Amino acid sequence: MKTMLACAVAILVAVPAIAQQKPMTLTAMDYVEIQQLVAKYAKFIDSCSNNGYDYADLFSADGVFLPIVGGKPITGIQGRERLAEVSGGGSRGCKNVGWIQQGVRHLYPNHVIEATADGAKGTVDMLMIGLGGDPNKIQYDGHYEDVYVKTPQGWRFKQRTHHALLNGGRPATPPPSK
Repeated sequence: MKTMLACAVAILVAVPAIAQQKPMTLTAMDYVEIQQLVAKYAKFIDSCSNNGYDYADLFSADGVFLPIVGGKPITGIQGRERLAEVSGGGSRGCKNVGWIQQGVRHLYPNHVIEATADGAKGTVDMLMIGLGGDPNKIQYDGHYEDVYVKTPQGWRFKQRTHHALLNGGRPATPPPSK
């Protein structure tokens, strides 16, 4: 009983301390660098530059990409090699990458960044131009929820969660039947 009471007291003491953590102050340059991180994400995934390693290096050493397709989470992708592969590179060698073959370009509008106690977080919509090889077709594919961390190499993704509406250019979940 004493152990449970001690745990309860410890939690009650810790909660106000956590709640009092104030967000760090982001400078104008921090905002610009985070926006550039997101812009590079689009550029590097569209080009498979440096065999996908430019894309992978946008993540912190322990960073993770979490796809959620049609509301269903898929196993997170973590580590430089796996991240390079998810962008089409690494062991895949930038060959037969569907979106690159179609000429798809990714755009990330409506980017909102907020300071947190240990970095920043953000949300951004995802648009794709060129699905199916049609350079005039624009399609919305959900949004990203990001956690950014400042490293010695600059701002990086600590976690990037894609709430995807499409899977291979088609709706991830079929429309409800009538």
